[in-house]
Amino acid sequence: MPVRSISRTSPGRAVFRGSFLASKGAAILSLGIFLAVTSGPAAVWAQPAAPAETHQHAAPAAATAPTPAAAPATTAPSAAVPAEPVPSVPAPESVADARLPHDLSPWGMFMAADLVVKAVMLGLAFASVLTWSVWFAKSLELLFARRAVSRTLKALRGAVTLSDAAAEMPKANSPATATVRAALAEWHASAGLPVDGIKERVAVALSRIEAKAGRRMTAGTGVLATIGATAPFVGLFGTVWGIMNAFIGISKAQTTNLAVVAPGIAEALLATAIGLVAAIPAVVIYNVFARAIAAYKANLADTSAEVMRHLSRDLDRAAAEVETPRLRAAE
Repeated sequence: MPVRSISRTSPGRAVFRGSFLASKGAAILSLGIFLAVTSGPAAVWAQPAAPAETHQHAAPAAATAPTPAAAPATTAPSAAVPAEPVPSVPAPESVADARLPHDLSPWGMFMAADLVVKAVMLGLAFASVLTWSVWFAKSLELLFARRAVSRTLKALRGAVTLSDAAAEMPKANSPATATVRAALAEWHASAGLPVDGIKERVAVALSRIEAKAGRRMTAGTGVLATIGATAPFVGLFGTVWGIMNAFIGISKAQTTNLAVVAPGIAEALLATAIGLVAAIPAVVIYNVFARAIAAYKANLADTSAEVMRHLSRDLDRAAAEVETPRLRAAE
């Protein structure tokens, strides 16, 4: 009975159930395919780091694993052939140090200087020696001349007549004593002539003696003025030339290391220092001599004034001695 009932009712229902189950299975299958397609790339994209990480961890293990075949190959040549020494390349600092002169004293810098800088230094050294030579010679000359003027003035101021002053004067030949001798010589040569003419001629002679003494005393001081005015510029020329050579050395060495530039700059500054050493004493000595010579000329002018005073008095006295007998005779 159940079989019959199934057989009676199964044709329509079986078809319906079969079609329903088939459509349901097709839907489940398509859903599974869709999920597999959509979820597959995401899984693949999300898992690429895992194999790389395992590869990174595995690589050191593989690298650290010893290879028995490679070990003899690397050790055998090192034991058989000795290693060649690698030549050491000197550092730029050591090359620069090798170029530096070992003696940085003034004499060492002078010997290492350029030819032009050496010529400048020698010229300035000669100027300095000339300055001190003029100072020594002119100091002695001024000392003796001022002593002679002082003694002549003392004799003139203490004497009564010009003849007495001439007898008390020093025997040395000096412009001060020459004024007294010139006045006496002109007086004796103009005996019997008018008094005014004698005084004028003596004044002219004394003025020429003063001028000659002044020119003689100022001789050599012009050299001091020249050295004091030009020595700094000559030293500056040597400095400029030395610094120019230093920059040329920089361009050739292709380095801005101060150790390469320092010797040339030091040589250049040495030229400036020598120029100042020659110029500063020359200026100071020239000013000292200018004041001393002016004082000497003033003392010599005082001597001439004393000579003219004595001469005028002696001439008036002589004229009075001549007139007195005449007046007595007239009476």
